[in-house]
Amino acid sequence: MEKKLYRIEQGKMLCGVCMGISDYLNIDVTVIRLIWAVLTVFSAGTGLLLYVVAAIIMPEKPA
Repeated sequence: MEKKLYRIEQGKMLCGVCMGISDYLNIDVTVIRLIWAVLTVFSAGTGLLLYVVAAIIMPEKPA
């Protein structure tokens, strides 16, 4: 079965990007959220920019 990267609406906090990445990589969503927060804080907002781009590009998971 082919894995695809989707935004997941169930359990989301903002747009579902972190939930989709954690589902794709089969790791806990908290780890992804912490990595994203560290990236945002320590890289002058690059993480925030990447999150917005990912939210626009990633398709929503079909029901």
